[in-house]
Amino acid sequence: MFGERCSVSGGEVAGIIVAVFWAILVSFLAVALARLAQTLRATTKLVADVTEQAVPLLADASSAVRSAQTQIDRVDAIATDVQEVTSNASALSTTVASTFGGPLVKVAAFGYGVRQALGRRGTEQHPATPGHTEPPRHTVIMGRTVPGMRRGKRKKG
Repeated sequence: MFGERCSVSGGEVAGIIVAVFWAILVSFLAVALARLAQTLRATTKLVADVTEQAVPLLADASSAVRSAQTQIDRVDAIATDVQEVTSNASALSTTVASTFGGPLVKVAAFGYGVRQALGRRGTEQHPATPGHTEPPRHTVIMGRTVPGMRRGKRKKG
């Protein structure tokens, strides 16, 4: 046996080399599949953890959105009420102005005319000094002007 020579054909050597490379390739593929399976398990665990945490967060976000919508509805109602009050105040202002504006303007014009008439009367020449005009003296009482002639002493009768 030791002395005999074994003859291996070229086809057999080629078959052994192909078998060895095939075994190495299968080993590498087995390692890659094992790592892929490990990665898939980690990804599955990560997705499960994210799902556990996301569900309460989504519930809180939904509650916050509902609360915000309620507040927006309230603000919208308040804005509508303010617009109505503004419209009513404008209408009231117009009514008051048209009701009292005309008579008040007439009273003011009458008062101005009276003051002008009394003012002309006070600028007449002073009898003691001819050619000398004395400006009218006025006293203000509670927002009204009283001519200076009323401030003098009363005549005893």
